[in-house]
Amino acid sequence: MQIEFREGLLFTEITVQYKGKKKLIKNIVIDTGASHTLISQDAVDEIEIRATLDDHFITSFGIGGEEYAFIKKIDSIEIGDYLIQNVEIDFTSFKYHNVNGLLGLDILLNGNFNIDLLNLELKRLQ
Repeated sequence: MQIEFREGLLFTEITVQYKGKKKLIKNIVIDTGASHTLISQDAVDEIEIRATLDDHFITSFGIGGEEYAFIKKIDSIEIGDYLIQNVEIDFTSFKYHNVNGLLGLDILLNGNFNIDLLNLELKRLQ
């Protein structure tokens, strides 16, 4: 699948499904420095992914400082033709106006993805 290089970052899109509702989320940064995929809570609000008392809450530390998130099991995530079902994903309120999430190593490695920088493509190795 094609990726976009802009503002010094690699962007893609993913589709999230929760309780039968689907949402295409654009402006997801491919981040090989992120151990976990992190999605903006604002980007999934319309499909009613919200923190509840049953969720696990975590604090992450990175270049931007501390980030607080909740982990929720969702129906699926699709990246191109790759589908992961019943997956736990971190959700947070993102501080960056043009970024709706980070596609981290948990999914990139699980999906056997290769980032082709010459052709700006995210490919799956079979």
